[in-house]
Formats: sequence, structure tokens, C-alpha cells
Amino acid sequence: MLVAIIAVIIFGILTGYFSNPGFLIHNLDFISTFCLAVLLLGVGIDLGSNQQVIDKLKKLGWKVLLIPILIAIGSIVGTSIVGVVLDLSLNESSAIGAGFGWYSLSGVILTKIYSTDLGILAFLTNVFREVFAIILIPLLAQWKNEIIVVAPGGATTMDTTLPLISESVTEKEVVAIAFISGAVLSSLVPILVPLLIKI
Repeated sequence: MLVAIIAVIIFGILTGYFSNPGFLIHNLDFISTFCLAVLLLGVGIDLGSNQQVIDKLKKLGWKVLLIPILIAIGSIVGTSIVGVVLDLSLNESSAIGAGFGWYSLSGVILTKIYSTDLGILAFLTNVFREVFAIILIPLLAQWKNEIIVVAPGGATTMDTTLPLISESVTEKEVVAIAFISGAVLSSLVPILVPLLIKI
């Protein structure tokens, strides 16, 4: 799976570099959204048809919220530590970490309310988080406890990395937990990024 993903990305880079697929470039946003929607539909049908997944989620109840909370804390603390090494202030590094992989929103927020430089850094940091998540998820899925695959994707486990998680894990309740985690983290981004940058 990992080899196929990397091969497709490399193929896309080479296609864009050596040719000018005008139709694809002009319609890339629509094509990507459509393909993602089809993948998410498949994931939804798979989850909805599995009563065991629904029963396990009911058993977990509110505890399922601990996962995105811990991911949020880990992301913010981790970027704050790296910020010390890069000579960033605590508010800058923690605000970047609060993007949780949602590069388009966190970069725009920080550009508008703080600075273009930090907005670009937030954008790149969160893009790389998603790229690393795509590489790490199939590898982490081989561990005994598959719930670990939820952490790298952050907010993207609600959409772009959800099909990859679904393909990589054997315990299907992990997919439902990943979706919930991604939804919670996505809702926290527009709250935490502006809040942390002003501290």
C-alpha cells in the first residue's frame, strides 16, 4: 500500500513537471473532491453496515473524545518544543501546531491575523504533517494496537487520510474513531489558532 501511494505521488509530480495536462490542472480541485467523496461514501457504507463497530462506539461513549484531546495536546506541546530549537516564540510555535494538519485554514488564519511568514510556515508544516501521515499510517497499522494510526493525520482523519486508515486497519472501529477525532480537531483549529497566537 505504502509503495503504491508513493509511486502515485511521484507519477503525479513527473506528469506535472514534464507535461502540461491543462484539462486536469484546471479541474483538479473538482476531480480531487469528487474522488475523495466517492472514497468517503465507500468508507461510510462499510462502517454503517457493520453493527459491531456501532456497538463498540456506543460502549466507548464520551471516552472517544480523549483521543482528539490527547492528539491536540501532543501536537501543540511537540511544536512548542521544536519552536524553542527554531527560535520561535511560544505563541507562534503553538499556533502552528494547533493547525493539526489543516494547512489551508491554519495558514490563512495566521497570514491574516499575524504575519505572512508565519502563515507560510504554518502552511508548510501542516502540509508535511499530512504527507508524513500518508507514509506513516500503513506502517503504524502493523502494530498490535491499531488506534495509533489516528494520531499522525490530525484533522485530516476526517477526510483525506480516512480512506487510507480504512484500507490499512483490520479493526473497523478505528475508522469511526478516526472520523470523530478528525471532526473534533477540525472544529478546534479556528478556535485554537487565533487564541494561541494572541497569548
